[in-house]
Amino acid sequence: MPEFRAGQAVVTDTPEVEVTVSANAPLPAGRHRFQLVVEDDSGNISGPSIAEVIVRDTQKPTAVLDAPREVELGRNFQLSGRRSSDIGGRIVRYTWTRLD
Repeated sequence: MPEFRAGQAVVTDTPEVEVTVSANAPLPAGRHRFQLVVEDDSGNISGPSIAEVIVRDTQKPTAVLDAPREVELGRNFQLSGRRSSDIGGRIVRYTWTRLD
């Protein structure tokens, strides 16, 4: 299967092509434009047809809260969300709540 790279044409003799996504060639979330130009058996070339595809990130991020197991009475301590992750993007906000 061909690998799509921005600005590089992929030429086929079939009317369909699959856009494959892999770890080596990710298609990030956001708007992506694709163009098609066709040529007939007489060598006539069409004008371009452009389609916009929006790649959506619908996977939830993973929250990982690290905290000390015990702390001394009256002492400050730190909570950490550094190990939290998001496969399709980046963490932009942390909301902390004491539940009891």
